[in-house]
Amino acid sequence: MSTRPTIELICFPGAPNLPIFAARDKGWFASNGVDINLSTTPNSAYQAENLAAGKFHIAGTAFDNVVAYQEGQGAVPLKDTDFFAFMGATQVELAFITSPDVKTYADLKGKTLALDALSTGFAFVLYEMLARNGLTKADYTMATVGATPARWESVKAGTHAGTLTIEPFTSIARNQGFNILDTSTNLFSAYQGGSFAASRKWAAANADTLKGFIRGYLAGLEWTLDPANKQEATGILLANMPEIKPPVAPAVMASLLSPRSGLTPKAAMLMPGVDTVLDLRSRYGGGAKLTDPSKYIDLTYYNQAV
Repeated sequence: MSTRPTIELICFPGAPNLPIFAARDKGWFASNGVDINLSTTPNSAYQAENLAAGKFHIAGTAFDNVVAYQEGQGAVPLKDTDFFAFMGATQVELAFITSPDVKTYADLKGKTLALDALSTGFAFVLYEMLARNGLTKADYTMATVGATPARWESVKAGTHAGTLTIEPFTSIARNQGFNILDTSTNLFSAYQGGSFAASRKWAAANADTLKGFIRGYLAGLEWTLDPANKQEATGILLANMPEIKPPVAPAVMASLLSPRSGLTPKAAMLMPGVDTVLDLRSRYGGGAKLTDPSKYIDLTYYNQAV
């Protein structure tokens, strides 16, 4: 029986979890002194509530979620949150997929769109896309549906006209005849999409465990980004995400392995991308203008680990 501490890790389902799958399969978390128990979250509210409650120790989450809960603007009211991002993950390409009959922004008038939550995560990216293309909030309705798999299913079933997706769901949707109206990479030169977060209290009490996680993840990330491992990495992704069928795997991997649309080398926090997130939340979050990234980011553990 292992004497290593077990980290309860909760992430959104998606291809960006590949470095975690690789590090787990290759034993790099174990060799850095930790075990991980990976769960996927049905939505951002569940993730935040249970990270705050201590059921989970580390979350792979949208950087905007960290900002939202620290600003008291989260999808659910939480007391005494002390979340912080300790490492980056992805720039992430958010694709605005729509049903086959919705080919332009004008076609969206009177339709409903699916989001994880109305005021956290990637919601503001979608609001910005719609605003830049001449639509106002009177033109559409937003519905809270949950994480990407549930949102994609709702669009596929015709319940909603569109949503934002990440890989592999973007490639799956495109392959099934759904439209891609826009992407976050088309909108912004940099966007801090994914990050890894914890509570400051848990991190302070478990510094060595946290640093073991960082080292294990970085080993998995470096291996995943090595072109020599692409075929084996694709196999690991398919084994862990059976919803990805082999015909779309090349497109999923191409997006994932591009730092512009997927995994960030060395899991760096992209400060111009952080500024984009803070700007969007300042404009759409209903609060004050946010300008201080140090409220949400502490790279001390990362810097010690590397």
